[in-house]
Amino acid sequence: MSKTVLVPGHITGFFTIENHHISLKNGSRGAGFLLTKGVKTTISKSNKQQIEINKGDTSIINEVLKIMDVENNFKIIQDIQLPIGSGFGTSAASAFSLTLAINEFLKLGYSKETCGQIAHMAEINLGGGLGDVIAQTGHGLVLRTQPGAPGIGEIKSFEHDVYIAWKTFSKLDTASIINNPHHKQVLCDVGLKYLEFFEEKSSLRNFLDFSNKFCHETKLLSDEVENLINYFNSSTDILGSSMAMLGNTVFAFAYNEDAFKTLDIEDLHIDKLNNTGIVYD
Repeated sequence: MSKTVLVPGHITGFFTIENHHISLKNGSRGAGFLLTKGVKTTISKSNKQQIEINKGDTSIINEVLKIMDVENNFKIIQDIQLPIGSGFGTSAASAFSLTLAINEFLKLGYSKETCGQIAHMAEINLGGGLGDVIAQTGHGLVLRTQPGAPGIGEIKSFEHDVYIAWKTFSKLDTASIINNPHHKQVLCDVGLKYLEFFEEKSSLRNFLDFSNKFCHETKLLSDEVENLINYFNSSTDILGSSMAMLGNTVFAFAYNEDAFKTLDIEDLHIDKLNNTGIVYD
């Protein structure tokens, strides 16, 4: 017997940090979107604890197991389908898919919100993302209207039939940015401005425009990221392009997949907006 859960990757376009001394209320507001790829966790029977992952380390897995405090004589296999440390929310997807899979496998009876709260706490404890877990409970384009873990924060989801292309250059240390007082203040000031605009009209066009303005005004983008964004936006077939927050990754949207195939970009990945969300197998 085994249980498998895939939690989609999440890319944030713009956000504001909302710190709170209670971990479950600590988080962020902002807007992002879900990919079809993410982190797939499979739990199966075993006589001893076994952990197999295809990339990265077991830090987030160990933190989740510590919080859940379960008898873990089972095998954990994680397939991380996206780059780590590049703005795809892989740490959150790892934690969330693990809690959901363990819950299913051991028949613990936890709600999806409770599993999400465990994953959120694991993220906070390790200095990871502030809003990926709750966003990963949604689908499509996701607006985080209230900060915090699932069941405490609030989101709105919007479906769009669009293709997404992305290219990542290198890792970016999220903790070093969100814990830096200067960067944090800039992110909050700029993020709040565009969050308020977007809440008034949550269109795809506004998401792309505000994400692009956010990455430029916060001055977090490298030269190579900026050059690729400009190249994407020079094509009339591209709806818009910006930087993943927080990662040296560029994303772009288009209604037609062929719009990306004509571009001269090495190592370009093409996906589709995930209008389904979490997948249980």
